[in-house]
Amino acid sequence: MLEPFALSIAAVVEKLNSNLTDGLTENEVKQRIKKHGKNEIAAKAGKTKLKILMDQFNDPIIFILAVAAVLTFFFNDDLPETIAIITVILITVIIGFIMELQGLRSLEALRKMGITESSVLRDGKIKAIKSSLLVPGDIIIIEAGDVVSADARLITIENLAIKEASLTGESRAILKTINSLPKNTTLPDRTNMLFKGTTVEQGSAKAIVVETGLHTQLGKIQQMGSEVEEQRTPLEKKLSELSKWLIWLTLIFAVLIIFTGYLRGQDMLLIIETAVALAVAAIPEGLPVVATIALARGMLKLSKRQVIIKQMEAVETLGATNIICTDKTGTLTEDKMQVHTLVFEDETVTEIQNKAHAYFNELEKSEAFNAMLMTSMLCNNVILNAEELRGDSIELALIQFAEKVHFNPKKVKEEHPEIMEIPFTTESKLMATLNKNEAKGYTVYVKGAFESVIHHCNTILKNNTSEEFKNKKEWISRENDLASQGLRLLAFAFRNHETKPNKNDLLSELTFIGIIGFLDPAREDVASTIKVYKEAGIKVVMMTGDHPGTARKIAEEIGLISTNATSNSIIHGKDLQFEGEHRTNQTKILDASVFARVTPEQKLKLVQLFQENENVVGMFGDGINDIPALRKADIGIAMGIRGTQAAREAADIVLKNDKFTAMELAISQGRAVFDHVRQFVVYLLSCNLAEVVSVGLAALLGLPAPLLPLQILFLNLVTDIFPALALGMGKGEVDIMKRPPRKANEPILTRKLWSSTIIYGISITAAVVGITAYAYFGLEFSAQIINNMAFYTLVLAQLFNVFNMAENKVSFFKNEVIKNPWVWSAIGISLFLTIGAYYIPPVANALFLINLSLEQIGWVIVFALGSLALSQIIKRLGGTF
Repeated sequence: MLEPFALSIAAVVEKLNSNLTDGLTENEVKQRIKKHGKNEIAAKAGKTKLKILMDQFNDPIIFILAVAAVLTFFFNDDLPETIAIITVILITVIIGFIMELQGLRSLEALRKMGITESSVLRDGKIKAIKSSLLVPGDIIIIEAGDVVSADARLITIENLAIKEASLTGESRAILKTINSLPKNTTLPDRTNMLFKGTTVEQGSAKAIVVETGLHTQLGKIQQMGSEVEEQRTPLEKKLSELSKWLIWLTLIFAVLIIFTGYLRGQDMLLIIETAVALAVAAIPEGLPVVATIALARGMLKLSKRQVIIKQMEAVETLGATNIICTDKTGTLTEDKMQVHTLVFEDETVTEIQNKAHAYFNELEKSEAFNAMLMTSMLCNNVILNAEELRGDSIELALIQFAEKVHFNPKKVKEEHPEIMEIPFTTESKLMATLNKNEAKGYTVYVKGAFESVIHHCNTILKNNTSEEFKNKKEWISRENDLASQGLRLLAFAFRNHETKPNKNDLLSELTFIGIIGFLDPAREDVASTIKVYKEAGIKVVMMTGDHPGTARKIAEEIGLISTNATSNSIIHGKDLQFEGEHRTNQTKILDASVFARVTPEQKLKLVQLFQENENVVGMFGDGINDIPALRKADIGIAMGIRGTQAAREAADIVLKNDKFTAMELAISQGRAVFDHVRQFVVYLLSCNLAEVVSVGLAALLGLPAPLLPLQILFLNLVTDIFPALALGMGKGEVDIMKRPPRKANEPILTRKLWSSTIIYGISITAAVVGITAYAYFGLEFSAQIINNMAFYTLVLAQLFNVFNMAENKVSFFKNEVIKNPWVWSAIGISLFLTIGAYYIPPVANALFLINLSLEQIGWVIVFALGSLALSQIIKRLGGTF
């Protein structure tokens, strides 16, 4: 069918084979449901518990550990060692499973439960049915407060205004008409249509359903979103790359040991056992556990601040974000109209919300100001007796303004009862009331569109008196200037009568009062947050379907752009071209901060363009029109209260309190988490490197084995994991939000961090191999004593290694690591467990631990401290981070 907005009502009814008087019959409805399906848009299927569990195993390190467990069991026939490796895997998987399940349950609690209903005309009767049973051709009846359940062509209307921000991004309610429109009318301008998912703000209407389910505008946008490939988080990519490096290093070490052992004529079984020990030593078993717990802690911390994280890796991705794209209405603004500007003949008052009450005391001396307030309260249909004020957003703003200047609208209405009313229509574009006044006469109050009101005025209030209205052209220019600033405007007029006038005379010879400009104001705390983002090197980009003037005004108010910003800072949707010869200059797009009148598809392409230029993109959204961009962004962020269910499902993060400012904490937490991930990755890898090189060197030099496979596992699970966890518990540097964001392609370990890892690892190796060689050649101890001395040296050297993780620029005795109480607790726990292992016979036997003399323990301490001293000397010389 040709677009219904371009057809007459009769043509639409005929093409849909419907009936305006009786609606469809139940038999026709059944046939149409079979043909078109139910009026439903299938939500994205949520993860099952089994799927969440299985996803936890999708990690290269987990895979390597599983292989190590199998090799240990079959080649070493060592059940305790195999059980220990499996325990590591299970701990990691269980923690990840619990945390992701908790995030999904929190999200589930936000879903709007219950089935919506619609009023529909069927078989000549108005019935309430489930909205899912609507079909094309149904005649529906809607009233204020209803959510539109299908796309429909309007038949009759009564003062109908629809809030379409969730679909188009337009903040103001759209006044509807029933007249046919041109074929090329864009979606936001189809004023004779209703769209699924929008809200009836005022009035009532009858309409004929033209599209249901996936064929509605909402359905098409959600389909577009479902086709977008969701992005892997940067941390997932980086850990995956790191895991691949570890796999290759493990294979190289294992092959090298097998090859050299074979050349030396050693027993093949012994060679394979040594290779397995090296493989176990090379893989940081604690890494997935520590990374999971660090991310989980960040996730829990944010959940207490009303930020729900659906996947743990998203915590870190926030820290890498360098562009935040956001819609305007309800995210940067309050999503409610406020009086912003008053314009009279002899005075203009701007920024009303910032004026003190004393200012209005002076203003009340103005006849024009008082007349405007009286018109605002009396020519107004907001019901004042209700528990909660409800009505048109503009009329609500007028009542709230009157209350702000200490008027009592309810009392004013009682003292000036309404006698007659001319209701607002889309044709007249004005409203008028006749009220009794205190002087026993009558007053006509009028408000409406400027061009409509001014047409009925022949005088104007100036200097507290009425004068001939000679400067209408000048006022037209003023009105155009205000409109270009994105203000929504209402003009006001009045006339006093000694006797009751006829209805036909209500609009004659009016006195013009002035204009009020309305604006959906910026949230109070947004400007300070934008400033923090700028200091943190994060660019904020506004992408809205709203008027360019409105977008600019809000952008200036929150400090997104300066008041003297060039036109290049704002790009209109009609000027955005991503393909073809008229493609918009890419540099111009990347430099812009505000995009107005943009469509869902353009939002999606903007996010994609930012990503193609090596940016990590976070996307704020709450409406249907944001879904494709939410899915495409590296981090999709939805509002929990005001956001649509579809937007919440598409996002990675949900803000339960709808506060834009909540993301400042989230980004700070994300940056801290990544810093901690880097710290404990360096710590774990340097410790594991020491284990690998120590075992390998000892094998190549023919020294007694400094470490046995189960001892390595004990180290990795006990003396490695607790200090690593403690590093993940740090608060983060105080200047973390004053640093520029990391580059999108920067790995977890930079070249300098790899150097640090190697230096720390070699320092520990020097201690372990050194004491092994000294005890073997110098002291001539037995192989078991040498093994125990090397084992304890490695325990202490690894615990001391945690102090190397502080930044190079800070003092050794005063830094984040030293101040971290968790670090000291971790060292205490590790020492306690190591000593405890000796005193528990089964554990001591499994680890081949024996009693050492005080002299032997003394050498252990000397060599362990030597590793720390060597690391610090190289570090202070600038060799590490």
